[in-house]
Amino acid sequence: MKYKLQLVLAGVIWLTASDRTSAQAGRVDQGGGAPTAQAAAPIDLTGYWVSIVTEDWRFRMLTPGKGDYASVPLNAEAIKVADAWDPAKDEAAGNQCKSYGAAAIMRVPGRVHISWENENTLKIETDAGMQTRLFHFGRPQPPSAQPVWQGFSVAQWEYAGGARGPRPGEGSRGGDLKVVTTHMRPGYLRKNGVPYSGNAILTEYFHRTLEPNGDSWLIVTTLVEDQQYLNQPFQTSTHFKKQADRSGWDPTPCTSR
Repeated sequence: MKYKLQLVLAGVIWLTASDRTSAQAGRVDQGGGAPTAQAAAPIDLTGYWVSIVTEDWRFRMLTPGKGDYASVPLNAEAIKVADAWDPAKDEAAGNQCKSYGAAAIMRVPGRVHISWENENTLKIETDAGMQTRLFHFGRPQPPSAQPVWQGFSVAQWEYAGGARGPRPGEGSRGGDLKVVTTHMRPGYLRKNGVPYSGNAILTEYFHRTLEPNGDSWLIVTTLVEDQQYLNQPFQTSTHFKKQADRSGWDPTPCTSR
């Protein structure tokens, strides 16, 4: 009798463990495996956004004069480069987009259009400079080709409260987008020749707000780390307001002046 009871208990334990494993497998496999970045998005960043310039007006709305690099933690080498800025030379070399690279483009006044290139790649298009950024989710391999203005960007969702992602059936839990960009061509943090090198690392956080009056804001916090030209990380915060449609969208080529 005691032996039979042990067999029954063992069977119950086995069935319980099996059910638990099956349930866990069902949660993982439901919907065809791990969710795509688009499906797992805790916030919707898609649509048209217009930049609202509330700070650094003289650096963003106008082209600063040579030597005006206030608030950027430049080292001696960078100051030498900035003081030698010559837009005519940039134009002659076909480098009119040096101030529209990934480390600076979100500070350029204008509009951005955010959409999904595919289920695991978020795309940002800018009308200023007509640039295109691609944010790759997952474990993308860095390119072997030459660096480009917008570099190579790896993205990940950061969920509110430190969660690893939305729980099945719960929907959005809120969160932000983190993007790290490398493999950039050397460019300018500001239009007047304030440099960043090809070894710079760009980290960005995209945060969307929903206001009581129906407005929605996109806040992009940018951190540029560059051991070649910066004494410390250079941080900025840029604001965009959500638009109902593409009104005002005005693609304009890069300019060096």
